[in-house]
Amino acid sequence: MTLGDKIFAAILAGTFISMILYVIFGQITVRKLRKNPETKHALGVEFASGWDIFNVAGALALPKVVLQRLQRNAESSGMGGFEADYKILYKHTTVFDRVLAQLVYWSWSLSAFAMFIFMIAYFIV
Repeated sequence: MTLGDKIFAAILAGTFISMILYVIFGQITVRKLRKNPETKHALGVEFASGWDIFNVAGALALPKVVLQRLQRNAESSGMGGFEADYKILYKHTTVFDRVLAQLVYWSWSLSAFAMFIFMIAYFIV
């Protein structure tokens, strides 16, 4: 096994773990938020099935300063309803939900970024 194969295997393992976390987060947290009438319409736009899980994970994982700037820019450009409303979601989630959102969002982001960088490096070399 070459070094590239080992790196690729590690990235795939990380992607597999992030997929499992994604399903768990969707079943535990987002299902609870979908059933709540106060949060049902605060989950953001669902372009594809399950996209609202990413919206909720991002709204609970990113720092509030970043979320405030994103919301301000979205409202000024007329795209205000596309992302999840972090203020409402914070009221209706527990610390466990937020930690799970952090794990889902950052593991998914890092594995996607690592796969992208690996593909670029693979085709360059």
